Amino acid sequence: MEPVAIVWHRILATQPAPSTIGLALSAVTAAVLVWNRALWALARHVVTIAHEGAHGLAAAACGRRLSGIRLHSDSSGVTVSSGRPAGPGMIVTAAAGYVGPALLGLGCAWLLADDHAIAVLWMLLACLALLLLQIRNFFGLWAVLASGAVLYVVSWRLNVQAQVVFAHVVTWFLLLAAPRPVLELEAVRRRGSRGSDADQLARLTPLPALLWVVVFLLVTTGALVLGSAWLLT
Repeated sequence: MEPVAIVWHRILATQPAPSTIGLALSAVTAAVLVWNRALWALARHVVTIAHEGAHGLAAAACGRRLSGIRLHSDSSGVTVSSGRPAGPGMIVTAAAGYVGPALLGLGCAWLLADDHAIAVLWMLLACLALLLLQIRNFFGLWAVLASGAVLYVVSWRLNVQAQVVFAHVVTWFLLLAAPRPVLELEAVRRRGSRGSDADQLARLTPLPALLWVVVFLLVTTGALVLGSAWLLT
């Protein structure tokens, strides 16, 4: 069988869901990554990758010219695109970041509900490969390559059971982690910062920044609830 055919066979194949214990352990592992302060400092970079990738995807989908993405060691990031400084395209681009990790996690949960764990891993790997083309700084390059290397090793070197569990951990992590940056965003805004996506959206629309924070929180928690239902049934 040709290498491409082998890959497609792996992607389209189904894998049995983990046991109840395995599913519970994957959720607990993800929760620890999100709520342990030391682990979150590292794991948050994954959320930033998804956040900036969502900005980039939205910009491209709206016809804006994507100039590049930078990821920083403090887990912040910036996506630069050119086009109209206002209008629907700019609004969608600005709104995509905080909801991006949640929607990505929801997509992963949908695939896992249909027993496509390896498809989840390869989808994430493909997303990282596309993101890599837009990275414009060394730390961002290192972060994306490191994440891609982990996914590659899991996809090709571990057994199927380990791949299934890993896909569930990543999915639970994306779903559980997505609301936390939104809460952190409002905490930073209360200290006087006014340079966030929510503040940018407030300048682009009639809605105040606080309402955009609420929208982000509703989308991320809604994705968590729906994704959890798919994973647990």
